[in-house]
Order: sequence, then C-alpha cells, then structure tokens
Amino acid sequence: MYLGLDLGTSGLKAVVMDGAQAVQASAVAPLSVQRPHPGWCEQNPADWLGATEAVMAELGAQVDLGAVEAIGLSGQMHGATLVDAAGDVLRPCMLWNDTRSHAEAAAMDADPIWRAITGNIVFPGFTAPKVAWVRTHAPEIFARIDTVLLPKDYLRLWLTGAAVSDMSDASGTAWLDVGARDWSDDLLAASGLSRDRMPLLVEGSDPAGRLRDALADRWGLRRGVVVAGGAGDNAAAGIGVGAVASGQGFISLGTSGVLFAASDAYRPDPASAVHMFCHALPGMWHQMGVILSCTDALNWYAGLVGADAAGLTAGLGPLQAPGAPLFLPYLGGERTPHNDAAARGALLGLGHATDRAAGTRAVLEGVCFAFRDCLDALRDTGTRIDSLIAVGGGSRSDYWLEALATALDLPIDLAAGGDVGGAFGAARLAQMAKTGQGATLAGRPAIARTIPPRRDLVAAFHTGHARYRAAYAALKDTI
Repeated sequence: MYLGLDLGTSGLKAVVMDGAQAVQASAVAPLSVQRPHPGWCEQNPADWLGATEAVMAELGAQVDLGAVEAIGLSGQMHGATLVDAAGDVLRPCMLWNDTRSHAEAAAMDADPIWRAITGNIVFPGFTAPKVAWVRTHAPEIFARIDTVLLPKDYLRLWLTGAAVSDMSDASGTAWLDVGARDWSDDLLAASGLSRDRMPLLVEGSDPAGRLRDALADRWGLRRGVVVAGGAGDNAAAGIGVGAVASGQGFISLGTSGVLFAASDAYRPDPASAVHMFCHALPGMWHQMGVILSCTDALNWYAGLVGADAAGLTAGLGPLQAPGAPLFLPYLGGERTPHNDAAARGALLGLGHATDRAAGTRAVLEGVCFAFRDCLDALRDTGTRIDSLIAVGGGSRSDYWLEALATALDLPIDLAAGGDVGGAFGAARLAQMAKTGQGATLAGRPAIARTIPPRRDLVAAFHTGHARYRAAYAALKDTI
C-alpha cells in the first residue's frame, strides 16, 4: 500500500491506496490560519505536525499501516518556513495568500533577471519576496536562517530528517530556474542567500529519504519506508487526475482556484500572469491560471449572511442566466490575469429584489468569470485544453460546476470513486518512487459523469463575463 499526505491550507488530508490504486482509507485533520494584520496570513508549523499525528492515528484504526511501502507528500505552495541550524522554526509560516511583501515583489519583478530565469512574474505570494520582507523588517530572524523550506518540505524534514524539495514546489519560490530545473545561484544571491541554505532538489517521483524509525514505530509502519519527492498541491493533483500530457488539465475549486494545463515543453509567458512551473515528473511542465479566492469567496459570503456554504448552493435550483448582482472575488488581491495584490472584492448592482439566493448566484458567477479570465490568458499563450476534471470541495456543487462549464464553454468531468486530488496524487508519486515506474502509474481515472455547458445559456454567460471585465476596469483604482 501507499500513503499520500496533502498539507492544505484548511486541513491535512491523507489517503492510503493499494497497489491497484484503490483507496483503502482516508482521514482529514483541520487547520486554521491566523491573520494578525490586513494582508497577512500565517500558520504555525507545529500545527502541521499535530495534524499529521491525528491523521496517522485515524488511518491506523482503518487499515494495517504495516503494509505501507512508501509515502508521498503534497502541499500548499509558496509558504516561507524559516528554520535555524537546530531545526527550529524561527517564525510562523507566511502562506501563499499572504500579500504583505507586495513592495518587495514589485521591486524584484522590476528587474528583468527574475522573469528571464524563472519564467514567471514575481508575485507577492511567492517565497522569495516573503524572505525579502523578513530581511528588511526582521533582520535578526533573517540572520538566523539556516534553511528555507516550503510547508510540505518542513513536514518531510520532521518525517525523515532530510531537507529536500521537488521541482514543482520549488518552482513557486521565484528562486528556481524553471527551464533548467535547478536553483538559480544569481537569484539566491540577490536575496542574500546561497544554495547551501536551500533544500536539495529531486523529481517528484524520485525517493527523497526514509521515514525516521521513531515515527515508524509509533505509527505501526515498517522501518525504512521510502518518502518520495512529492509535489506542490497542484502538480500533485495533476498526477492524481492523470493530467500528464499536453492538452490535459483540471480545474480546482479549493480555497483558491486553479485552471491547470500540462505541458511537454517549457513555454513561459510571464506578461500573461500565467504560472509556468515544473510538473512532478521529469521532462514535464505545467501552466496555471490562479485565482486567490474560490471557495474562500463562498465561505466569506456564507459568513456574511449567517448560512452554511453547502446549504446556500444546494437550494439554488436549475442554472439561471447571470442576473443584475455582480461579484468581483478579489477579497485578498488577484493573480491571473491582473497581478494585483491590492485589488479587493465588490458586490455591485444590488436592488430591492436581491435576496440571499441572488447573492449566492452572483458569488458563484463571479468566481466562474475569474476562471474565464484564466482560460483566456492560457489560450493567449497558445495553450490548449482538451479535457478538464474538477477537483476540490467546490466540485460537490452541481450548480457551480454547470455554471463553470457554461462560462468556460467546456465540458467538465467528475472522477469516479471520489476525490482524486493532491493526496491521491501524492500516493501515486509514492508508488512511482518505490517501483521506479513513472507516468504509466498516472493514468486518467474512470469518469463518473460529465457536466456539459448549457448551450442555451452560453451567450448569457459570455455577456456576464463582459460586464465583469468592464466592472473591474472601471473600479480597479478604487477597490
């Protein structure tokens, strides 16, 4: 059997699958975030370790963990986990949606060397500007940094004692030469760092260490279990849904939203604000359009009206054409295509007839239109998407999926057998690391059903998207 651990923002998910890739057990431990100041978003890495202990105990009650042959890791990207020489964390981890370092990111991005080497805009959420913020605002902490780790790689350090990362997750630091799949010494030097402060790099499907004996004994695993390189959450989800060749992709409706397209070549286009990262397999890359508030936007609205998010979507009935209320989902800035950390959300066009259901539809439609922006940006780079599989918590809403399919004018598939996202992809990478097999173990899962676009509403959603774009253009200097 193979274990996948996915360290997300709102929780740590674990799955155990057998050699035929059938899931035998799963567990989730919740996580919370702290927002001590506007634009800040942090987590305590000790909470990740506690969540791991919790899911391992729950898995152990479901299956014999002594049969686990390898472990794979997936995790939220970009987080700056700063560790000293003793392995202790120096400060709370600044997460992917922490935008305090927008000035540092803008200064880096103004120097052409960053885009030229990384193939990406330096977004405020990336790791390098966060460390630059620490260098300026907490120099005493910066001076004590021994290693900079991404969240899942801090988890790996605890699991194995080895400081290792993989190519896909490292792509989101702004220190990786994404085309060459190696750290850039020039960019590290520009940040006051050097290669010896960075983790070693491996491909996601390669072994990256072995589980410490003490943990193996405590959890009932065999000693010496291999831990794979793993992947950033989106690349891991790509492995999970079998998006490992050009034209294959997925749409992720999680806290943030991602439109993912696999690529067999390195084709950067930083000006589009499309991410160009290494995939979790050798010789593969992927592109992403990223929106910062997806289910986060629906959860915000649910809190505003004092309701349950799932209940709000369940009561909407058949899909309707976009109405008068218009929602811009930029609650904490936006990446693709705007690269605007200062943008904020707006709910427009309210009238006496606007009730809770109309507001819910507006929020869902606004996220759909943000995804349409991502699709247009990807297509402008020459990327094609032939198929999409939906993953993430938002994919449980048929209304939202039908709205998305209609806004994108693309059918959206749902995999049979439940969620095939990051944790499942991490388990597949564990199997690859143990067996030495690669992409042959990352086939497309069986499809339970397909959500087609509503042909009678495609034009109405196209018009709604045009209104959405016009609203942002008119308000971008005020929100």
